[in-house]
This record gives sequence, C-alpha cells and structure tokens, in this order.
Amino acid sequence: MSGHVGLRAARLRGSDVARVATVGLRTRPLRAGLSALGVAVGVAAMVAVLGLSASSQAGLLSEIDRLGTNLLTVTNGQTLFGKTAELPAAAPAMISRVRAVTAVASSGSVGAIPYRNPLIPAGQTGGLRVLAASLNLPSVVGASVAAGSYLNAATATEPVAVLGATAAAQLGIDRVFPGERIWVGGHWFYVVGILTPALLAPDIDESVLVGFPAAESFLEFDGHPTTIYVRADTASVPDVQALLAASSDPEHPDQVDVSRPSDALVARAAALGAFNSLFLGLAAVALLVGGVGVANIMVISVLERRSEIGLRRALGATRGQIRTQFLGEATLLGILGGVAGIAIGALVTAAYALSHQWESVVPAVAVFGGLGASLLVGAIAGLLPALRAARMSPTEALRGGA
Repeated sequence: MSGHVGLRAARLRGSDVARVATVGLRTRPLRAGLSALGVAVGVAAMVAVLGLSASSQAGLLSEIDRLGTNLLTVTNGQTLFGKTAELPAAAPAMISRVRAVTAVASSGSVGAIPYRNPLIPAGQTGGLRVLAASLNLPSVVGASVAAGSYLNAATATEPVAVLGATAAAQLGIDRVFPGERIWVGGHWFYVVGILTPALLAPDIDESVLVGFPAAESFLEFDGHPTTIYVRADTASVPDVQALLAASSDPEHPDQVDVSRPSDALVARAAALGAFNSLFLGLAAVALLVGGVGVANIMVISVLERRSEIGLRRALGATRGQIRTQFLGEATLLGILGGVAGIAIGALVTAAYALSHQWESVVPAVAVFGGLGASLLVGAIAGLLPALRAARMSPTEALRGGA
C-alpha cells in the first residue's frame, strides 16, 4: 500500500504575526515614522479639540460654582409705550425685606462719560460709562479689588472713582498711586482702586464706579438704580426670583426684568462645544491624509519586497499569511500614529489648560475614539496593498525581485 502524505502550511501564531509585521518598520524606521506622523497629526487634532472644549467647560463651570448660582439681577425694563422704565429709589430696601434674600447691592447708570483727561475728543468714549455703585457691590457680585481699595462711607461722597477691569485697561491705568485721576462729567475724579473681572456682572468691567452721593452731587444723578444685584439662599432662588419684580416696583411689576446671570454662563459653557463638529471634521481630513500616506508607503513596500514575498511563498507561506503580514504592518503603523497623536493632543490640552488655570480634561471618548480611528485608518490603508501582495505567485515575485 502506498499513501500520499499531505503537507499543511504552518499556522502563524500571534507572536509570529507581530514579528513579521514589524519587519518593514524595523528595516526602514525613518520612513515608518514619517508615515505614522500623518496619522498622529489627525489624531492629535481630534484629541486636542475634544480636550480643549472639555477643559474650558470644566473651567467655566468651576468658576460658576465658586461664584455661586444664587445671584439674581433686577433691571429696569420698558413701559407700555416702549420707553425705558425707572426703578424706584427705594427698590433695594424693599427687596432686602424679602425672606431668603441675604444681600442686596445696586448700581445706577450716570449720564457722564469717563475720559483719561479733558483733551480726549468727546466721541472717543471707548464704550465706557459711569455707574453709581453701592458700597457692598464687589462682595455681592463676586468681584474683588485688584489694586488700591474700594469705596467707603467717606470716599462715596467725594469725587473718587473705582475702575472696572476693562475700563482700567482702556484708560491705560494698571496701578493706583496718589494723585491718579480721570476726567468725568467736567470734574476730576481721583482713582482709588481697580476691580478684578466680574464674571457674573460683566457691565461692571466696562464701568467707572462712583458713590451714590458723589454721583448726585457732581454728576446730576437722579438716584434711581438701574440694576439691583440680589443674593438669596440657594434653595430658595426660584421663589425669590418670582417675588423680585413685585417687590422692587409694586405699582409696575411688568416693567421690571429679573434674570439669573449664572444661567447665561451655563449656556455659554454648553455652547463651547458647538463648533466641535467643525474642528473634528478638519481633524478627520488630516487623519484621511495620514491614511493616504500609509497606503502609499505600503504600496511602495510591497513593490520593494517582492523577492521577500516570493521567497516566503516558495517556502510554504500561504496567500492568507502574506496578506496578514502586510495588513498587520499597516495596522501597526496606524496604531503607532494613534498613540503618538493621543500623547501630543493630551500635552497640548494640558499646556493650554495650565495657561488658563483650568483643570486639564481629556475625555475618554477622545482617547478611545482616536485609537480606534487610527487602527481603522491603518487597516483600510493597508488592505489593498496586502491583497496585492497576496496575489503574487512565487515565480512572479522571485523573477520581479531579481
């Protein structure tokens, strides 16, 4: 009896696939690194976009938590005939009697315009204005004194001013020293302080603040507040908000506007991610370009290594094993680019967050999404070159490589 013994191709273990897939990377490291760089740029852009958006949102929400969500503002609305309404001068005192209200501050719009000196043309206002302000305004709105001091019972009656953060920058005043003064409504007002930015009351940043008595004495102010800032117990904010219009102007509650500044900031935090899709689209384009680069390198690699392919086929390697080798090499290039891109994107996010004193946040979806996208791009880019390599016959490959 005679029998024929069939030879079966050896199976490639995972370690064997990893070893043969790295042949091209180990023999040409510079080319492999440059091709992986294209993928890394796309993944880094993706991670950075999502990381910067998440970090900025976290920073803003953290600031809101620090300042509190229990601040309410009362402003004068419009009359039935479309004219600007007027809050009663006693409105702050009436609001302070509402249960659960813990603090009340007010400001009133003064018609005067502040200038650095009387030689500045009248039209160059810089968008600045003058507000009469109560003595507890900074503490209620969550601002503090950056330089100098704030108004007190004595200076509130004199031609003395405190500058908001933006107003100080536009007037060219970055520090306070004796004799520093500005021109307001035909009078010199001495500057005694500069405030930090008021996140919950941005109007204060662009204003010059004077005391109510001084505004009435020197700037023909009528004494009526235009904005009242109210702090309430956090648990009672909705109830207090519902009572403020009637409490501030019992005769015309419909002419009073009540708002919660933190709501606008929360909406702003949510809007920070509105353009993510646009920037992610640009990152996807960069990732696609990187994938084209990987595909191009793999095509060249197949042509350069025809003799290797022919020799392996002659020694018994199957088409599937050749295909697995080159597909694994392209996938590995994509993964290497993805890992590098995630690291670069995370570093960019951390550096930017640190410069703005935010918490650095890199979402998990950015990490796993970037890694998955790079793996997919590498696999797709290597598919056609791998199929082309697998279709080569041993004789054709050895003859072409000779």
